[in-house]
This record gives sequence, structure tokens and C-alpha cells, in this order.
Amino acid sequence: MKAILCKDFTGPGALEIGEAEAPKPAEDEVRIAVHAASVTWMDTLIVSGQYQMKPPLPFVCGTDAAGEVIEIGRDVTRLKPGDRVAAFHWTGAFAEEMVAKEERSIRLPDGVGYETGSAILHTYLTGWYSLKNRAGLARGETLVVHGAAGGVGLATVELGRHLGARVIGTVGSDEKAALVREYGAEHVINYNTESIRDRVRELTGGNGADVIFDTVGGDVFDQSIRCIAWNGRILVVGFTSGRIPELPLNLVLLKNCSVAGVFTGVWGERFPKDYLRAADSVMELVAQGQLKPRVQEVMPLERAAEAMAMVRNRQVTGRIVLQVR
Repeated sequence: MKAILCKDFTGPGALEIGEAEAPKPAEDEVRIAVHAASVTWMDTLIVSGQYQMKPPLPFVCGTDAAGEVIEIGRDVTRLKPGDRVAAFHWTGAFAEEMVAKEERSIRLPDGVGYETGSAILHTYLTGWYSLKNRAGLARGETLVVHGAAGGVGLATVELGRHLGARVIGTVGSDEKAALVREYGAEHVINYNTESIRDRVRELTGGNGADVIFDTVGGDVFDQSIRCIAWNGRILVVGFTSGRIPELPLNLVLLKNCSVAGVFTGVWGERFPKDYLRAADSVMELVAQGQLKPRVQEVMPLERAAEAMAMVRNRQVTGRIVLQVR
């Protein structure tokens, strides 16, 4: 089968399109004929050897896909051949076929196409788990979303609005501000030209933000800890800035705040029933039109390396999707 192969951890530029053996499902897995796969920041980290886990080389890269179930393992009971699904797996999505755990394969509702379906799980489940499980976001609270124009950030802005929060988005350029407002942000801060700390304080009447969702780290986190509200919650999701910040514990004490890590992938493995419930809830909201995953561009599978480079260079709002079939 045709697949995008990673043979060393030197980044997207070294990826190759070639032939790989079709995967066989284990007892608790399904085999999927992939129609579309979305490109994530996590994919760029994995092929660069910068993620928490390193697959054995060589491997087929890609984590998020959507397609049709064509074979099931002997222990699979929830899905059957012919089902349309979105699926998450640590590897294998950028290929004509992939396998995924049954518990990480979610039926697509009628009317939700493969391209949209491939852009849902990682983005919206990260936001859902962060806001509902880790932060306990309440209606009327102020939520700051950093990296708000990216795939995960934009989904989290939209979920925050859906949950009744007052959302403030931060972006790295003015060009992205209109889209973030369209997805539900009341205010947008350009962190390259404005002080996040000062602007959040101004917008909240000096109180600070109740919840801050941070995929950026670095200087952005340094400012976040200085504009979090009393009893606020900072969610550590990633470090796209490239710098892992240090936490001044004296400010945690003075603010009476919490700093919580968010590792959605492992949450799904440890608590599969909770993951499935959350995924089904998100899919229903997408089917109803209450959530609208943004696909910036659809590219052929052969352009996977180019798509990853665009993600790494912050040239993408929402998701780029690779068309496989």
C-alpha cells in the first residue's frame, strides 16, 4: 500500500512516499481504509524525534484519520466492517490503510464527511478534556486560549464559547484575529505586539483569567502566571514556542492557582470509556452544526512533508487534511 514513511528522526523534510505492508489488526483493533488524514503539530514532533514517545524506525507516520472499517479483530464488538469512523493512533494514519484500537475509533455521524472527520479527534478532544475534566470551566468564567488560530487552539476557542465562557484568544499575527473572533473569541491579543499580562488584566478589570489554555509555553507561559485570577487554572498543553518554561511557585501560592498538565493521548488509553463518551458528544455537536472543524486546505497524500512544514512554520489555521482516497 502507498504510505508516508519516516526512516529517521530528522523532521518532515526527510519523509518519503513509498510502499508499506498492509497492517493486520490485533484482537482489539480495527483495520481502516483511510480516506483522509489531518496533519497535526504532534505529527511534526514525532517525525523529528521530539515527542514523548519514539516509534521504532522505520514507521508510517500520521495520527488522525477517517475512513471505512474493512476488518475487525476478534475481540471487537462495537464496530463492524462498513462503519465510517474517525480514528486516532500514534502512527499509521498517512497511508491507504491503518489500524487503530477499537476504543479510539469513533463512528462518524451521517453528514460528517471524511475530511472533516479526520480533523476532529485530536483537536476537539484535547479542548474538551482540558476545559471540562482538567479545568472544570464554568459558564461565565473568562478563558484565555493561547495559539488560538491553530487546530487545537481554534477548537478550544469554539468549545469555550459553547460552554458559556467569555473567551480571549491570543495569536502571533493580526491576520489570524478575524478567524479567532469568528470561532467565538470576544477579544484577540497579538502576543508579538501586545503584553498578554497587561491586556488580560485590562480586559478582566484587573481580576485576571479564570482559565488559561497554553499550547505555546515559553514567554507566553511566563506572562500567563502573572495574569491568572485568584483560584484560577493554567492548563499546560504543549510548548510550540520551543522553550519549556520554569514555574515560579511563589506566584502559584500568591495566586492560589492550579497548574495542570494535559496529556489527552494517555487519558484516552487510561480511561477509554470516558474518552468514548467525550468523543461521541463532540461528534454529535459537529453533526448538529454547533461545532465546525476548520479545514484550511486539502492536499494529496504525496504532499504530506509540505503540509507538516506549513504546520511547523505556523502557516496553518485549523487543519490541513491529506486526501488519501
